[in-house]
Amino acid sequence: MFEHLTISLMSHQQVESPDKMKRRDFLRAGTSAAAGFMIVPRHVLGKGYIAPSDKLNIAAVGCGGKADFNIRQAYNNGAENFVALCDVDDRQSEKYRKLFPKAPYYKDFRKMLDKEAAHIDAVFVTTPDHMHFPIAMASIQLGKHVYVEKPLTKDIWEARKLTEAAKKYKVVTQMGNQGSSTDGTRQTEAIVQSGILGDIHTIEVWTDRPVWPQGVKSPKDKGES
Repeated sequence: MFEHLTISLMSHQQVESPDKMKRRDFLRAGTSAAAGFMIVPRHVLGKGYIAPSDKLNIAAVGCGGKADFNIRQAYNNGAENFVALCDVDDRQSEKYRKLFPKAPYYKDFRKMLDKEAAHIDAVFVTTPDHMHFPIAMASIQLGKHVYVEKPLTKDIWEARKLTEAAKKYKVVTQMGNQGSSTDGTRQTEAIVQSGILGDIHTIEVWTDRPVWPQGVKSPKDKGES
């Protein structure tokens, strides 16, 4: 995945704000409701109740580390369903195997997609970087919506192929570049594109990363000769 600063700007008429977009609308982007399937209006079921038809059935590939945060945010005490889990490390997945005991557990994402595809609406891909592209592509080709952590791909070719596949299979996709999902980013974008600042000729960017210990220390850092 590329940590780029370019974000597409869509007008208010083109896209609804996230808090107004219903989960059914998310699914309609790539699928249509089966004939005869009844959706019960939420107000009929009581305030705060989320109808089963409003929930996504999600498969998580990767359950620890950043995946732990992603799953918790999406699950949100039952806001969405997690119907399948996949991780090569039983220790990382233990927490969610206990929380979702009915969700089949796999160590190979290919086997998971092969056996569980019919029950899955969307796939979370939160694995080591080199596996993001193959897992995302395999999911998209099955018509599954995907949320893929950064880095999305390791080169431009892979990024273009995922873009082409998303259009071909008409699925909704998102890269886990959380900073680009804030209102401040969209407001800045709108200001720049409105022309009120004139022609922008120079952009300066800085970062406070890494804000946590990471990487492997060299022998020199460890004080070894």
